[in-house]
Amino acid sequence: MADGALRSLSSSARHALLKGVLSARLSRRYRRLVEAARRPREVQAALLERIVRDNADTEFGRRHGFSRAGSPTAYREAVPVQTYEDLRPLIERQELTGERCLTMEPPVYYHRTSGTVGAAKNIPVTASGLKRMKQDQRVTAYVWSRSTAILKGKAFAVTGQAIEGRMEGGSPYGSASGLLYQGQSRLVRSQYVLPAETADIEDYEARYVAMAVYGLSEEGVTGVATANPSTFLRLLTVAEEHAEVVLESIASGRMPAGASYPAQVERGLKPRPARAKYLAERLRARGRFSYADIWPRLTGMVTWTGGSCGTALHGLSGLLPPDTAVIELGYLASEFRGTLNIDARNNVCLPNLFQTYFEFVERGAWEAGEAGDAAFAGLHELEHGGEYYVFVTTLDGLYRYDMNDIVRVNGRVHETPTLEFVQKGKGTTSITGEKLTESQVLSAAPAVLSQRGVGQRFFIVIADEEAAAYTMYVEADRHEDGEGIAREVDAWLSKLNVEYEAKRKSGRLAPLRLRWLRRGAGDEYRATCVATGQRDAQFKYLHLQYARECKLDFTLSAVE
Repeated sequence: MADGALRSLSSSARHALLKGVLSARLSRRYRRLVEAARRPREVQAALLERIVRDNADTEFGRRHGFSRAGSPTAYREAVPVQTYEDLRPLIERQELTGERCLTMEPPVYYHRTSGTVGAAKNIPVTASGLKRMKQDQRVTAYVWSRSTAILKGKAFAVTGQAIEGRMEGGSPYGSASGLLYQGQSRLVRSQYVLPAETADIEDYEARYVAMAVYGLSEEGVTGVATANPSTFLRLLTVAEEHAEVVLESIASGRMPAGASYPAQVERGLKPRPARAKYLAERLRARGRFSYADIWPRLTGMVTWTGGSCGTALHGLSGLLPPDTAVIELGYLASEFRGTLNIDARNNVCLPNLFQTYFEFVERGAWEAGEAGDAAFAGLHELEHGGEYYVFVTTLDGLYRYDMNDIVRVNGRVHETPTLEFVQKGKGTTSITGEKLTESQVLSAAPAVLSQRGVGQRFFIVIADEEAAAYTMYVEADRHEDGEGIAREVDAWLSKLNVEYEAKRKSGRLAPLRLRWLRRGAGDEYRATCVATGQRDAQFKYLHLQYARECKLDFTLSAVE
């Protein structure tokens, strides 16, 4: 269908057409995945056999005897657990020379990671891998369309930059989410609010201003999507700080002066003076923007909900229309797509059985250094409620790859466990043996702040090994009784962690302290992390860190 014909269709007609196309093309693939959940052991074994057979003649395959490693047991015995640094020389040499180091099919693209706990890494993606990503994306869209109205109107989706640069051998690297966004069909693109080129705006602040201009100008948004919900908190902050400029651009249909915008971004805006007037009135009446005013027909937000993202979602409460559903994006990393949400109403996330071979080690055993070969388990062996470290083997050249992620089994579809992300494995600190985890901090701090009526914009807990103490830094609208809040968080952590309680009682660990941060400190921290290598579109706050590892000295942002 031509672009002109698409534009002439009403919103409801486009939605009906999109829903019909998705159903016709994806319902069979969806049913196949759900049916495979009846036999996870068999499906996973067949996938592993395929991977080692197809790549037996690579350098890695010959080195580790892939020709004799077709079974899960033989594979585990032949291949040790790998980190990115183990694979880096082979990844870089294959890209530079074209040698078959990791995969027989050559990579055509490299997905640059967000670098949550380290420097950026380039994950190889083959042409077949890109097709698989596209199919996964379409399946998730089918799931949304069959059980929600999220695709009924316009979609506001935030992705990374498709092409950020070139590897030494000339291969492109960037964000695969951006690449997929650019490659959507005309029908799907007609629903998007943001031009794909928005992700190419180099200046951090200018990019958010552009997103604010486009987002606020469109009333008919029914679905929004981004990896981390903190993006939507940041978007409101930018819209408020630059309200005059944003509203003028919406009224005139011209992007703000003083920044360089891609041509498509400049051309794509339409003048909407009435819309600008309405938004200005709402801002004057409320003193700030809310998504309930901006997008009153919003029905769903697709994002991560696990780990530290829960804090940002809490910050969005009261800012969304009351019936907005929060739809779990799924366990998704730069390295692979771990799960697919097969039920958007209940957020049932099923492992991607046909594309990733999974191994797991029980959390306590891995952290205690007691994980021999017998400790590794397959999907069919996981227990409900159990927490596990994840190791993946992919079709694109990662072998027994340590994700340093912790997931929890939260249900089951037929014989296959469903998974939810808990935290990064390195989200743990230990000054005197207390082994405090980010999940414990995320349970304690937001709960106490909420009970005290403190609307926090950002918080982080810093472990100071020299002082043998933790300091909680909080950016909030009001600063009251910091000592009392600190005592309550300290007590809550003692209830959650017996070792923390013991170290506190013995005096080996000093009482937790609270320091208030000036407005904008959380955004400054995020900008600093992005400037030093983390990906903005997939940025994850680590709410518990060692002082020596933190990228920003929060003592300089404290107000008292």
